[in-house]
Amino acid sequence: AEHQHARYNPLRDDWVLVSAHRVKRPWQGQLEKPPPEDVPRWDPNNPLCPGATRANGEVNPQYEGTFVFPNDFPALQPDAPEPGDSDHPLFRVAAARGVCKVMCFHPWSDLTLPLMSLEEIRAVIDAWAELATELGASYPWVQIFENKGAMMGCSNPHPHCQVWASSFLPNEACLEDRTQRQHRSQHGVPMLVEYAEQEARRKERLVVENADWLVVVPYWATWPYQTLLLPRRHVCRLQDLREGERDSLASIMQRLLIKYDNLFEVSFPYSMGWHGAPTGPYLEEDCGHWQLHAHYYPPLLRSATVRKFMVGYEMLAQAQRDLTPEQAAERLRSLPELHYKRRDK
Repeated sequence: AEHQHARYNPLRDDWVLVSAHRVKRPWQGQLEKPPPEDVPRWDPNNPLCPGATRANGEVNPQYEGTFVFPNDFPALQPDAPEPGDSDHPLFRVAAARGVCKVMCFHPWSDLTLPLMSLEEIRAVIDAWAELATELGASYPWVQIFENKGAMMGCSNPHPHCQVWASSFLPNEACLEDRTQRQHRSQHGVPMLVEYAEQEARRKERLVVENADWLVVVPYWATWPYQTLLLPRRHVCRLQDLREGERDSLASIMQRLLIKYDNLFEVSFPYSMGWHGAPTGPYLEEDCGHWQLHAHYYPPLLRSATVRKFMVGYEMLAQAQRDLTPEQAAERLRSLPELHYKRRDK
């Protein structure tokens, strides 16, 4: 808790430097602007709102729940041509095809997931599972991710996420596939199933838990308040969750995200995403080494205006953090589960 040391991340097969003694240093770096608190519930100029006109001229329906539509500026397209052949092994190229979708969680722009009801969050989970099934029928990888807040590149203040399906396994998927496969081969049990059991017993990095799920600040966390959401049961894919597990997932997501917002009493920015067993042709293969999980990567470090930057040593050597995962977990764990905006009510 007080001296520098390195911790191994078995999921990524790399190390993070923990410099606990630096947490007391004064901050004289860049201060971020806190997110606006006066977001209008409906804005005709916000392309994610019901009835608004998007950049391609299409008008959104007057949706009342979740709403999914093709990304107007997709990073992946299904009909991209084959790239030309490479003339040297140092200049390799490969085909990349896919589809990109946007999913709105709710029609109101002034809501975020922690302020939505459990029924509304459950509807989001069901929509995620439906998209994972639909796109996973043909694509090897379906990446569901949410960038929350302008600090994380979210250009439209509206509760939403993105879903990209690709004809290839991305780097992180390939890495986690290799490490999880290797762990099960060597130890006879899926890595993250064993890890969840260990963290549930030790409790020092536990943030919230219920009968089906637990959230921890992982032992190898890089970001200050990074968390890992894990099922207790062995589940390979989001679409494999049982009805009760989807209900309890909605509950634990709400509890975690309320704690995030309560930490600095601000709409907490983060990038999050689901990782599960590959799909498409992999549906016919043994993917039992995989365990479904969600990563949450928030950038805030000391306050709503002070963030962690991945620069210098992190870019050129290896990841480094000051606050220990145990300290971060204790702080999150101690926060109330009533949202700060609703305390007076």
